[in-house]
Amino acid sequence: MTGSYWVVVAAGGAVGALGRAAVTLWMGPMGYFPIATFVVNLIGSLVIGMAWGYFSRSTGHVLLPAFLMTGMLGGFTTFSTFSLETVQLIQQGAWGWAAGYMALSMICCVLGAGLGIWLLR
Repeated sequence: MTGSYWVVVAAGGAVGALGRAAVTLWMGPMGYFPIATFVVNLIGSLVIGMAWGYFSRSTGHVLLPAFLMTGMLGGFTTFSTFSLETVQLIQQGAWGWAAGYMALSMICCVLGAGLGIWLLR
């Protein structure tokens, strides 16, 4: 990849991270349900689906998907990538892989977060 690729990914990541922070600050804590994270993940999943639908039909785009999908949505939420990859597995007819990916991701990532907390307490 060229240097410009890395620059647009980094710039997109900064925009996405700022967007996530803005949503979190704007919505604030809402009791026990993490509504800001839910909204960010929902928006990110919708936008990455729309972006993939567009970019998969057109050619010649390299930097724009890198900015939007890898950078901006990566900085906004990685759940969007998880969602897209799961949908792609389903579209390929790999239902078992999709189910396994969902279950393994949810279980292992939650356990990983718990383990990280436990290790540093």
